[in-house]
Amino acid sequence: MTTAHPENTLAQFVASLTAAQVPAGVQRRAEELFLDWIAAALAGKGSAAAESIARFTRAMGPADGRSEILIDRSRSSPLMAAMANAAASHVAEQDDVHNGSVFHPGTVVFPVALAIAQAQGCSGMELLLAAVAGYETGIRVGEFLGRSHYRIFHTTGTAGAVAAAATAARLLQLSAPEVLHALGSAGTQAAGLWEFLRDAADSKQLHTAHAAAAGLTSAYLAQDGFTGAQRILTGAQGLAAGTSTDHDVARLTDALGSRWALAETSFKFHASCRHTHPAADALHKLLRRHRLQASDIDSVTTYVHQVAIDVLGAVVSPQTVHQAKFSMGTVLGLIAVHGRAGLAEFDDHYRDAAVAEFRGKVTMQLDPEVDAEYPRRWIGKVSVRTRDGRILHERVDVPKGDPGNTLSRPELEHKALELAAHGGGATVEEMSRLCRFAWELTTVPKVPFLF
Repeated sequence: MTTAHPENTLAQFVASLTAAQVPAGVQRRAEELFLDWIAAALAGKGSAAAESIARFTRAMGPADGRSEILIDRSRSSPLMAAMANAAASHVAEQDDVHNGSVFHPGTVVFPVALAIAQAQGCSGMELLLAAVAGYETGIRVGEFLGRSHYRIFHTTGTAGAVAAAATAARLLQLSAPEVLHALGSAGTQAAGLWEFLRDAADSKQLHTAHAAAAGLTSAYLAQDGFTGAQRILTGAQGLAAGTSTDHDVARLTDALGSRWALAETSFKFHASCRHTHPAADALHKLLRRHRLQASDIDSVTTYVHQVAIDVLGAVVSPQTVHQAKFSMGTVLGLIAVHGRAGLAEFDDHYRDAAVAEFRGKVTMQLDPEVDAEYPRRWIGKVSVRTRDGRILHERVDVPKGDPGNTLSRPELEHKALELAAHGGGATVEEMSRLCRFAWELTTVPKVPFLF
């Protein structure tokens, strides 16, 4: 008999979740997030990091498995496919994000959900329910771990392992005690450090690959009777004790089953680190309002939360496309010079002289209002000094892609087509078919290979 505690409450929720409990609007949002994830994974095709991990998984797994590696359409085991797809979907910086937990759920949840659903012959609704279980669990773990955790640890790697375990456990139909063991085994494997940013290393994709693999492994082991720590999150030597100084236990079960955190998740509009998006939106708005060009601007001050400084401040002179996505000056330079910070702009122009010149004009400044509201709200504020001496200000309270300023289904389809075309991951016809598949996910009797 297990003593009641937050981990047990989460386990009970995962084990007992039914379609009837999930509102129709949440189900629709899950379909949209699924499509967004598929497209992000396809956009990883050709990336050195994603291709390296895919080569590893192909070498380690069977060539005739029942799960699909999307970037090359090969087959492998659920474990290997989940690893490869998780890595690929975290390359383009276009995968979803939940503001309050500063966590990218889709990149660790959907690789596991798709891999197991294909291998087990699960229905689309079963895949969707597993995704809901993963989102609701992982987001709450991220919120619980707090800002101090994120300063050093990449929450998508740490909370992501627990989210992946919940996803897999739901698809494997584990009992509540078995789910608890899966969460325990996943939590003890949670990992991911921000130090990679300083060296433009490939670790970010390894974080998601490892999280997906750790969670999936933990659930399959629990199914076989393997035990895990019962209080891996809140125990005296658990995850929070070792990695957080501001954890809040109440966040683990906050309105569980009535507050649907999945529906709070944002789509990414710009192809860059989420911490750059509010300022990018504000600068774009200012440039349009005052009809300014990059050459009209003498300096830009972005008013940000402390975590933006902690994460983005490590990147002074980006050496790779991926590192450039974590450079506030580069992102704003692309907005000012080219009008957007999309995949093509990063690939083709992040080293341009005009963008580099603009990067040197940008500074970040800690703002009390923005910092106090973060991570519940991500406010964008900028001040611009023009060459003719004017000081102009702009702000954005709801960045593009947030639930209050979301992407419509046509906009998501357009984004998906762009992502799929980026590295040649899918043709227009194939991606259009996958859009229809996602919108009908709840009616699919058996999840097929996507290609």
